[in-house]
Amino acid sequence: MVNGNLGTSLAVAGAFSLIRFRSMPGNSKEIISVFWAMVVGLALGMGYVVYSAVITIVVALLMILYSQVFNKLTSTEQRKLKIVIPENLDYEEVFNDLFRKYTDKCDLRKSKTTNMGSTYELSYFINLKKGVKEKKFLDDIRVRNGNMLVMIERPEESEEEL
Repeated sequence: MVNGNLGTSLAVAGAFSLIRFRSMPGNSKEIISVFWAMVVGLALGMGYVVYSAVITIVVALLMILYSQVFNKLTSTEQRKLKIVIPENLDYEEVFNDLFRKYTDKCDLRKSKTTNMGSTYELSYFINLKKGVKEKKFLDDIRVRNGNMLVMIERPEESEEEL
C-alpha cells in the first residue's frame, strides 16, 4: 500500500504501535479489529477501493468462521466458580469429592485471603458433567463451606485469549 516508500512505511508502523500500545489492553479480537480498520483506512486513503473491499470481505469471513468454530470447540458447560471458605478448612482437599462427582474438569486458578485473613476466596474453572443440576452442586458446596458465598458464572470472553 505504501509503494515501497520507506518514510511512509515507518509512519504506518509508528501509527500501528501507538494505537496498539497506547490503548487499553484487550483480547485478540479487539486487536485484530483495530489493525483491520487501519489497513482498510490506509487502503481507502490511498485510493485502493477494490483492495479495501476485498480485505474487508476476507477478514470478515475469517472472523465469522473463527467465531463459529471457536463456539463449537468451547464447552457450553464450562463455568467459573468462586467459593469463600473459612480459614480453618484445607482448600486443597475439601472439595475434591464434590468435583469428582459433578465435574469433568476442575482447575484452581486463584486463591486469596479476604477479611483480614479470616477467609479464603477460591476461583476455579470447571466443566460440569452432562445432566448435572447447578443448584444441587452449589447446595453441596454450601454445606461444606458453612453456607458462605458460592458463585458460579460463565467465563468472560476476555479471559479466553488466543
